[in-house]
Amino acid sequence: MTDQPEPGRPDAPRLTTREAAELLGVKPETVYAYVSRGQLSSERAAGGRGSTFDADEVRALARRSGRREPSPAGGDLVFRTGITLIEQDRYYFRGVDATELARNHSFEEVAEWLWTGELRPGVRFTAPSETLAAARRTVGALPAHSGSTDRLRVAVTAAAATDPMRFDLSPGAVLSSARSLIPTLVGALPVLGSTEADGGSLARELWPRLTARPADAPALAVLNAALALLIDHDLAASTLAARVAASARAHPYAVVSAGLGVLEGPLHGAASGLAHRMLQEAVDRGSAVPVVADHLRTGRPVPGLGHRLYQGEDPRARTLFALLEDVPQAAGALAAAREVVATTARHAPLHANIDLALAVLSVSCGMAAEAGETVFAVSRTAGWVAHALEEYGERPLRIRPSGHYTGPRPPRPAP
Repeated sequence: MTDQPEPGRPDAPRLTTREAAELLGVKPETVYAYVSRGQLSSERAAGGRGSTFDADEVRALARRSGRREPSPAGGDLVFRTGITLIEQDRYYFRGVDATELARNHSFEEVAEWLWTGELRPGVRFTAPSETLAAARRTVGALPAHSGSTDRLRVAVTAAAATDPMRFDLSPGAVLSSARSLIPTLVGALPVLGSTEADGGSLARELWPRLTARPADAPALAVLNAALALLIDHDLAASTLAARVAASARAHPYAVVSAGLGVLEGPLHGAASGLAHRMLQEAVDRGSAVPVVADHLRTGRPVPGLGHRLYQGEDPRARTLFALLEDVPQAAGALAAAREVVATTARHAPLHANIDLALAVLSVSCGMAAEAGETVFAVSRTAGWVAHALEEYGERPLRIRPSGHYTGPRPPRPAP
């Protein structure tokens, strides 16, 4: 690379793809990924062979890559991502309103959109028979009291063990693993109903593993929309864990395992179970007022209300509530949920979040309290893969915060 003249000079030397890749510390393929995401501009080289890049633009990107960005008021780390945007109480997948995608497309179609930026109508994911058999055997060896997240975690491990090519981190290989892993996770869960779904959408495959009641079209539409809505939601705790794993070049199964480990925390994926129990109590007692009063009296937050990223109602909840209007058996739980919101609003300006909407679905359809967490985990697997694909294109091990030591100052005598 030669010395650069003043920026903007028409005769300023430009970098080759190899030189840009070396400056950024990435592979040449990643340089073109930056171009496709709009993070770099390129021009055809003289003679039409290869591309050239503005040196100052590449240096600016190199300074941003792998460096901790300025923190917002909440003190969170900030990473560049082209997956999800949340602003003004709405959220978007690759620039498209996520609620519109969820209402009009299957979970699989929305996942493909998030992974590739392409919409593939009618796409379906299939679990390889050998992988599914291994996952079912492993899940079947767990104690009877094991929860769904326990089962999903061991199913991921079993699926990884059957895939000798799991260390291939090229986009095509990662996507192939994801398209087989997600249906494997669903297929490894025990069937609660009398019959198992015979093909069809992922929502249809998941339904008999959430409830013994038969599925109808309106209820399946709600479940599909919930799966599509939950795929990603910016850098939630589990997604950050997944990106850290991907930064260390962990394979996609390990990335999903990292996400599942964080998801099981009571302040993340398990939050929907709290909303389910609260709503079920409100339905059983015939009123949400005493249930909300019990929470307020004991100083407990009312589950299913409020979200740090939205001033008003969670758009995911609003979408599911609208679809739940078409589910006749959901009328009672839906009324109770609205009473929870109205009662709490007398004391605090809180709005419904997606945990409350999931609780309406699970309570009204005879699902267990952990059903919402199961839906969350299966769906968010697709989001973790999307973030892994992004992170694999970044400099390895860039997510490396520094510790602020607060222990005793050395030297100290050995104990």
